[in-house]
Amino acid sequence: MSLLAPIRRHRVDQAARSGLLRSVRLFRLFLAEQTDPEKFYTSLAEDAVWQVAEHGGLDGQTVVDVGGGGGWFTAAFRTRGANCYLFEPDPVELCLRTAAPAGAVVADGYWLPVRDGAADVAFSSNVLEHVPDPMGLIEEMIRVTRPGGLVYLSFTNWYSPWGGHEMSPWHYLGPGYAARRYIKRHRREPKHECGVNLFPVHVGPMLRALRARPDVEIVEARPRYYPRWCRVLVRLPVVREVATWNLMLIMRRVG
Repeated sequence: MSLLAPIRRHRVDQAARSGLLRSVRLFRLFLAEQTDPEKFYTSLAEDAVWQVAEHGGLDGQTVVDVGGGGGWFTAAFRTRGANCYLFEPDPVELCLRTAAPAGAVVADGYWLPVRDGAADVAFSSNVLEHVPDPMGLIEEMIRVTRPGGLVYLSFTNWYSPWGGHEMSPWHYLGPGYAARRYIKRHRREPKHECGVNLFPVHVGPMLRALRARPDVEIVEARPRYYPRWCRVLVRLPVVREVATWNLMLIMRRVG
């Protein structure tokens, strides 16, 4: 076997995980989220954990999964050899699968029962848009991360096509209109209510706020579901608010 074979396989694997085919695969899975959530979230978790692993090994690392729902991300981190601990404030979300993951804790992300600097990785997937104080949650994640450790964040920005979640794309005409239309069409209340469990979060203000912090540095910022080359979108004011869909941020704790 050629000594270059492992390198070629690594490059092919990277291309598959960061190129257009990956985006198409994730989009197809997303369309089946309601009918097959297990398949969708399992695949999404594997993809997100791979994004973290690109910036450092996970074997033996301590990971704090903030707001991880039914534990898909926790399971994916554990498969990679990490010691992952799930903190979820909603007991219903925690038991979305047959049972809560072993060691899971019902806890608020604003007040994690974790000592300062205990985690190698603080991880949060699609939680920021569901809390009234996103920076408060981020500050708590930074607190529990050791110097040199990673903080992973992703969120659905409000002006993206999916910013209104199940009420999209009618949130562009206002959250009140979007909710009324949803009720009229589906004969039930939407899962999310703007100002209660869904809050507008924007790409530009978030990037500026985090870049101004002395305790973290952004090592990667790009649309989560798009090919890697689409990271240029994050640099374009106005365009990024609509085109990004979901912003993925990986930061390194400083100091």
